[in-house]
Amino acid sequence: MMVLCSVVSATRGSEAMERDVAHYGEDVFTSRDFRKGELRHLVLFRYKDSVTAEQRGTIKRHFLELAEVCERNGTRYVKSIETGVQNSGEGADQDFEQGFMLTFKSEGDRNYFVGRSIVQNNFDKNHDEFKSFVAPFLREPVIPEGLFVFDFNVEPNEQTA
Repeated sequence: MMVLCSVVSATRGSEAMERDVAHYGEDVFTSRDFRKGELRHLVLFRYKDSVTAEQRGTIKRHFLELAEVCERNGTRYVKSIETGVQNSGEGADQDFEQGFMLTFKSEGDRNYFVGRSIVQNNFDKNHDEFKSFVAPFLREPVIPEGLFVFDFNVEPNEQTA
């Protein structure tokens, strides 16, 4: 069984998160109140050539179900999940095929969702199981070939604010 976080190399973002976990501890770092504000979690997949349309549909369905099954203390914390297949003609897609955009109400919610890539104890087991489920369908090595993740806090648009 392949684990998605096994090949992750340190980036500025992951190094900052490691410092935050060390400073605040996992309980605070994954709390709903940790750095409140809308956060987007963009996930892109490159599938293996052998993955069928039916398998892609199953993967999509399971990913979207995370919005319903990811809970803590009986409360859902994934605000929304949107998905779609790549259809840009710009030639900059780098062969990524499927995108998912998740929205969270805080960095703590995202941290709890991401889980073992960042923390060892406080994480959503549903998402952890999904990572194990999807890994065999993604190009290898999963990171960076089959998976791309980009997170950002939503900044106010000064033109519309």
